[in-house]
Order: sequence, then C-alpha cells, then structure tokens
Amino acid sequence: MRELELLVGLRRGGLARRAALRGLAALGIGVVSLPYVVRRAAAASPLTVFDWPGYDIPELHQPYVAKYGASPDIALYGDDEEAYLKIKGGFVCDLVHPTSYAIGRYRDQGLLKPIDTTRLSNWPDVMPEVANVKGMTTGGDRWIVPCGWGHNSVIYRHDMVEPKEQSWNLLWDERYKGRIANAVEMDGSVIPAAMVLGMPDPYAMDEAQLAQVRDFLIKQRALLRFYWTDPAQLEQAIASGEVAIAYAWAASASTLKAQGVPVTYMQPKEGRVVWIDGFIMLKAGEGEEQRAYDYIDAWLSPETGRYMLAEYGYGHSNRKAFELVPKERLAEIEITSPAEVLANGVFLREMDPALREAYVRMYEDVRAGF
Repeated sequence: MRELELLVGLRRGGLARRAALRGLAALGIGVVSLPYVVRRAAAASPLTVFDWPGYDIPELHQPYVAKYGASPDIALYGDDEEAYLKIKGGFVCDLVHPTSYAIGRYRDQGLLKPIDTTRLSNWPDVMPEVANVKGMTTGGDRWIVPCGWGHNSVIYRHDMVEPKEQSWNLLWDERYKGRIANAVEMDGSVIPAAMVLGMPDPYAMDEAQLAQVRDFLIKQRALLRFYWTDPAQLEQAIASGEVAIAYAWAASASTLKAQGVPVTYMQPKEGRVVWIDGFIMLKAGEGEEQRAYDYIDAWLSPETGRYMLAEYGYGHSNRKAFELVPKERLAEIEITSPAEVLANGVFLREMDPALREAYVRMYEDVRAGF
C-alpha cells in the first residue's frame, strides 16, 4: 500500500516528514485516522505529546527516555490546521509541535502556558536567529520553543535551464512553458509571487495587492506542467526531464543530487522561504509539567539536532548540533552556514487569520482555474 510505504519511509528517516505527509494527503488519508501509527494517550498519562509523524521516534528525545525509562504518550496529526481543530474539539495533551506561524490562535484564545526557558538546560545554545522570530514572544512571555527549521526555494536542471538571474521569477519564465511545476501549498506560492512583485509586506497585502498577486499566479498557471502535492512525484519529473524548474523543498534537492541529477537549488535574490517549528505548552494539559520541560529539553539537545540534520535533512535550533554532523552532509542539505541561510531567508510568519483565509481562497481559485 502506498500509504504504508510512506509511513515506513517516515520512520526510517528516508522521507522528510512533510514529504510523507504530502504523499498521504494526496491519497486523501488523514494521519490521525490511521490507528497503527497513533499512540493515543491513556487516562492520567504523565505526559501527552501531539506531534507530526516521524517526530515520535525515541531517537529525537533520548535524554527523556534516559531519565524516565520510556517515551511519553504521543498522538499524531497531519498538519497544523488539523492539530488546532483537534485541540479545539477537546483533545487533551500537554505539548503540541506546530509551525511557528500557527501559534497565534492558541495564544490569543488563552490556551497556552508561557514557557520558562530557565528550566531548559539547552536553551543557552539555541540560535537567536530562530529564537527571536516575531510572534514567538509577546509581553515578555515566550509561547514556543523552536526546535527544527528548513528552507524552500527554486530548483532547476542546470543542464536544461539558463536563468537570466537568481530569482523566484524563474518560475514565470515563458521560455520553459510546460516544464515548470509549483506546489499546492499557499505559503510556498503566494509569498514568493508577492516577493517577485516587490510587495512591501507579503504577509499583510491589501485587496489591490492581492489582486496583483492573483493575476501573476494566473499567468504562471498557463506555464505549468502541474501543481505537485507529493515531492516524490516532483522528483521523478525532474529526474526524467519532464520538469526543468520547480518550487521545491530542500529535501528534494538533496535527494536529486544524491541520485546524480544535475540540479541547482537556487539562492534567489529575494531570499529562500524559511519555516520553523517547535513546542507549545497547553494550559489544559493534565500531565506532569516537569516532564514537559524535560521533553522539550531533550528535543533541544545537540544529539537530537544531529539526528535531524543527518537523517531528515532539517536544520536544528541548537548551534552545537552542527558540530556533530560531517561537513559533507551539511553541504548536501545546503546548511554549511546556518547563520547565513537564516540571515538570507524570508521567514514564514503569523498572519491575521481572516487575511490568511483570503490568501488561501485566492490561491485555491487560481489552481481551480476560476
């Protein structure tokens, strides 16, 4: 079964967790609905964590296992929206692992406990570039502890494509009509389009600016081979030459390079798109608070960071983790200088919920041909 192959790949580290989730989504499968990958919390559990598939393995929280003898109870969700809806629907847990831009609704509805970083032994080694992103703290309170991060950009076959410049605008190059692919995800499509158009703030566009982006994306639609949901589909198309240019995750670039496909993962003049995820602590949690802090601290350990970099190809918030990974691997995943990658990146960030919904509806209409 395709879904089982994706889940096995996730647990072996052979697929990026987001990649596998996209593959499952393409099959119309919600991860939480799969009983053989969900470990639901027992009553009065000492600690319950709500997390992404692939992040539930003990290799990512070994110090916690060493202290308590076992992993906590871990339930799984498919994406940030699903996690939020489950929590609002009454699912009780102590920790959730969202993308940083998704925490605003939890915070503004009073669902979160502030996190005391003095209780985290690894906090002094967390890179300020990921710790101090807008929205992570308000009024002196910290709402999320960042753990992992990654970057997305334009990939192209350098044996087939001659960019006029290093820019996201390559995704609109009419010379390559029918050989371009873009993603179904809104953030990876609308935000780069806004950056190419020079919008002052891609995350706070007014109605007129959003209309300009819509027209620009409609223009792109006529040039596309397809919109991709499963990165394996995209990688196969690039390897065969069917697609020469695409929006892609860094994991796809790493995979294709390892296969010997002649690709370049661009550093656009507008910047790569950077995401960060981490842990938030819920007021309604019924587990032991010290265990929650110990679990977060385990995730912040350099050993966890080494595993993330080596096996998943994602960045980590602990700067010491990069010292534990061979330089060849860091070059392969294009994070030889994490500070440089982050300094040149455009962070996905929190948006007004109503505005975000307008962005999503607009992009869905574009893809549907309306």
